[in-house]
Amino acid sequence: MTKLPRDQRRELLIDQALEIVRTEGADALTLATLAARAGVSRPVAYEHFTTRPGLLLAAFQRLEDRYVEQLRSALSSPPSNLLAVAEVMSRAYFNCHADLGAEGPAISAALKGSDEMAAQQRAMVGEYVAIMLKALRPHSRLTDEQLSLRCIGMLGAAEAMANETQVGKTTVDDAIAALTTMIASAA
Repeated sequence: MTKLPRDQRRELLIDQALEIVRTEGADALTLATLAARAGVSRPVAYEHFTTRPGLLLAAFQRLEDRYVEQLRSALSSPPSNLLAVAEVMSRAYFNCHADLGAEGPAISAALKGSDEMAAQQRAMVGEYVAIMLKALRPHSRLTDEQLSLRCIGMLGAAEAMANETQVGKTTVDDAIAALTTMIASAA
């Protein structure tokens, strides 16, 4: 790897880390394998991520940022009726999940039990809920607390349905339809 500014090198290392997870699984991702694959020294990899969990968290954060970006983009001009808003939200979630592949669940599984991962997932859920709440607020008579709790439940359901799509137990279209109905009826 040629000499790059620190932030660009970090992004390229995360790209390479995600490729390793995609092709070989999360267990294959270590700082040493990343350094070897990226053509940098081990100290460079350690300088950027310090530990394997730090590397996994950085990769997971990249994926989460993409999820949030796609949801924000999809809702930048929200439709005027609840069912259409629910469908936009559902499509954004499952299309992003399909685009990003199995890396997110693999990295999440590799970090189970990590306090840092739990904190990162709580922050991500909080961000998602805030976006959902803003989009659903004009269509709901629930209090913000009630609607927020329902959004948390819908995200849990969406994650479970996404897992079902990944193992081929349902289609993305069926998952989108189911989540759209859940969101519309819960708001």
